[in-house]
Amino acid sequence: MRTLCAFAVTCAIAAAAAMGEDPAGRGSILFDASYGKLLPGSTAEVQLWWASSGWKVSADRPAPKAKSKAIEIRCAGNEWDAAQIVVRPSKPLKGFIAKSNTLTGPQGATLDASNIEVLRVRYVTIQRMTDKWSALAPWPDPLPPFKGPIDLNADPAEPNQPLWVRVHVPKGTPAGTYKGTVTLTAEGYSAEVPLRVVVYGFELPDRMTCQTAFGFGEGYVWGYQKISDPAQRREVLDKYWQSFRNHHISPYHPTPLVDLPVTWVKLGENEGADLPEADRKLLQANALTPKFDWPAWDAEMERVFMKYGFNSFRLGLPNIGGGQLQGFDEDTREHELAFNAYCRTMQEHLREKGWLDYAYVYWTDEPAQNDYAWVQKGFLKLKAAAPDITRMITEHVVPEMIDGPNLWCPDSWWYDHDKAEERRKEGDRFWWYVCTVPKAPFPGLFIDHPGTDLRAWLWQTWMYKIEGVLVWASNLWSTSPAYKDSFQNPYEDAMSWVSGNGTKPDNDKEPWGNGDGRFMYPPEAAADGTQAETILDGPVDSIRWEMLRDGIEDYEYMVILKKLLAERGAQLSASKREKFERLLVVPAEITSGLKVYTKDPAPIEKHRDRVAQAIEALTAN
Repeated sequence: MRTLCAFAVTCAIAAAAAMGEDPAGRGSILFDASYGKLLPGSTAEVQLWWASSGWKVSADRPAPKAKSKAIEIRCAGNEWDAAQIVVRPSKPLKGFIAKSNTLTGPQGATLDASNIEVLRVRYVTIQRMTDKWSALAPWPDPLPPFKGPIDLNADPAEPNQPLWVRVHVPKGTPAGTYKGTVTLTAEGYSAEVPLRVVVYGFELPDRMTCQTAFGFGEGYVWGYQKISDPAQRREVLDKYWQSFRNHHISPYHPTPLVDLPVTWVKLGENEGADLPEADRKLLQANALTPKFDWPAWDAEMERVFMKYGFNSFRLGLPNIGGGQLQGFDEDTREHELAFNAYCRTMQEHLREKGWLDYAYVYWTDEPAQNDYAWVQKGFLKLKAAAPDITRMITEHVVPEMIDGPNLWCPDSWWYDHDKAEERRKEGDRFWWYVCTVPKAPFPGLFIDHPGTDLRAWLWQTWMYKIEGVLVWASNLWSTSPAYKDSFQNPYEDAMSWVSGNGTKPDNDKEPWGNGDGRFMYPPEAAADGTQAETILDGPVDSIRWEMLRDGIEDYEYMVILKKLLAERGAQLSASKREKFERLLVVPAEITSGLKVYTKDPAPIEKHRDRVAQAIEALTAN
């Protein structure tokens, strides 16, 4: 995915030139002050207000004038959602801490405080703008937990301290409205902020329909957190996988600590009687038959897929692009026999275990046009050997590769819906991805973009009948060309810097974009990996990670409604069925094209609520 680098850097230079009229970005969405409502308990000394999780609250924006009686969050069962409390003190608050109480609901039902987290919203200073939508200012992104009381210093230049109130509604929670408070305390200060959680009368599944595929570098975790002990690595990896699970994201490689050993053997004298005689002799004379040692790998796959709800994984295959296999060149019959045996054995084992639909082969990335023939040869080779293993390519539809890959995954700005529809008629499927491109005016993955970007991207995913989303990395905390002798501190340097292709030989820093490939942060105690001790904490989530989760859950709402209409629509009146079917069409207020989408979360939240009410009506019947 990094072969776009040189092109992307050129785009970044052009974007920088376009910023000439507003070089610091003061016209950015970051400084929007049109949203939010004051909360009960707000005073002149400590103002309290709340906002949707879809807004990025600037460090200095004033409190709103509109008022509200409580924070409100709406969730289905087995869903997460969040809202923000903004604390704006005019005096220092020492020993500040926030925590939620248990909420009470209908007929004595409760939503336990353990399901409500209050996280700190931390700012990262943007020192180099990603594009024209950015601003040279602190932007909110990391969401570290409270490790204990903190001091709010009432900096007049940056007085706001947002808090991220994240709610999980467990399965089996009765529908209705749950009420309670979030308690804020400091030396000489206390406040009770009313919190209302509306629980819908349906549940989301453990495994989402929209497939996800995100890169993850466990080496960053071991390096930053100073972890070498195998047991500790497994303990901490599970904490990262739990964050993936809570955000409905699947890693490329879900079993990085468990190998799948394979040995190659010759056929025995009495084996292969059903084979052509020439092939049988080759297989008896040469070690061309793979024998997999499945138990440990199978056990880990079963564990992570059941526990974390993953819905895809990247499958590696030997020598799909050529080279020698078991000592034989690609164009030999021996090579073909070995490759076919490996692929077919893998295919049938995955089928037996129920994992075949989750597997995809992604063996080369963003091929150049002069590589199309080579790539197509590899795909046709795989198709002949194991036709039921999904063949994925990060490329838009091109004639040279028709009938090779059957899962196309273009960069979002390259997506051509008409061409995609043609391929869908032939049985092909589509994912798409974002990386260092696209930049404004497209939704992207950057810290210094509107809060709605990634959630709106998932609504576009539904609108264009795309079945999955991919991002090349999730924890790109440092790159060696930019930080040759040390680790980058992503809390202090928000930029993701170019590594590999496109890097200048003199090691000059070249930007990809703020936060590219970085949806989670190292624990604050391991921010730059210079601490002496081992840190066994899990990751610090980000606002963008949360927006991905919300978008994936929105997509699932649409899936549920569509299924219910297919099952029960005939029982409805024509007018009601038409009304519900219209809800499956993404409103223009959310997005009407790749470049046109809402920067205000309200249209998304309103339509999601309409869909939820339709689901409730259909399930009630």
